Amino acid sequence: MKSQITLFLKGVAMGAADVVPGVSGGTIAFITGIYETLINSIKSVNATALKLLFSFQLKAFWEYINGTFLLILFAGIATSVLSLAKLITYLLEHHPIPIWSCFFGLIIISAILVGKQIRKWSVPVLLTGIAGIAIAYFVTVATPTSTPENYGFIFLSGAIAICAMILPGISGSFLLLILGKYAFILNAIKNLQLDVIAVFGAGCVLGLALFSRFISWLLSKYHDLAVALLSGFMIGSLNKVWPWKEVLSTRINSHGEEVALITKNILPSTYGQHANPQTLVAIICIVGAIALVFGLDYFASRSNTKQA
Repeated sequence: MKSQITLFLKGVAMGAADVVPGVSGGTIAFITGIYETLINSIKSVNATALKLLFSFQLKAFWEYINGTFLLILFAGIATSVLSLAKLITYLLEHHPIPIWSCFFGLIIISAILVGKQIRKWSVPVLLTGIAGIAIAYFVTVATPTSTPENYGFIFLSGAIAICAMILPGISGSFLLLILGKYAFILNAIKNLQLDVIAVFGAGCVLGLALFSRFISWLLSKYHDLAVALLSGFMIGSLNKVWPWKEVLSTRINSHGEEVALITKNILPSTYGQHANPQTLVAIICIVGAIALVFGLDYFASRSNTKQA
């Protein structure tokens, strides 16, 4: 029961991260030590699993896909999206600097811990890490755009967004924002537009089914290159979660409110010319997030040692 509650809370944390444009649920999965289990569990939903299901070997099917793990984790994610989303939105609106500072510290230490999993450094591994940084940075500076609202594009948006959500460092929510579908999908969920939710969900299912296999293959065949790429994604995404920003342009969200669309990172001293930069609070939040992840990693290591 204790381990199931812990797994549920990890799902809650992943869901909370996925709601925020710029933060990845995959990062949380990596931090909490369930990333490879998650990828392999999703990958196990294949032809063999479907054969077991349609032959009504339900127990064998459930065990084959690691069903209990997936059910508890996705229950946590769904709970978070439906409940904590409002809290996170409120905190980002009213206390942005402390919240983004926490995310900044979280990603810094996550990138370090993920990088430590590289078994042997080499030139290709280093170049792959740099490529990951460049890709993630490009994603964070890409300008959101207007796109169609037909079912085909909604399906494609779901497939793209869910791929990013299982990649540490790349935010599915932010990709939806770039695709011009972030507010549209949130509004559909809020108003229970079942047709839009169903099409978007179908895209998510296909994206998970295909992309999880690619990530699993990459981790098994080219472990160091894959880890370097994921670590690079995290480092590159720091540009998006920098706490002090100047708004260059705005957009109208699903509630009819004016919110930031394009921003530019600035120094705390420059930010302080217009508002309180909360520099000390930001530093405390960054250090606190780093300490939290160090603690999680320490206890996870101790737990693994005891089990061994």
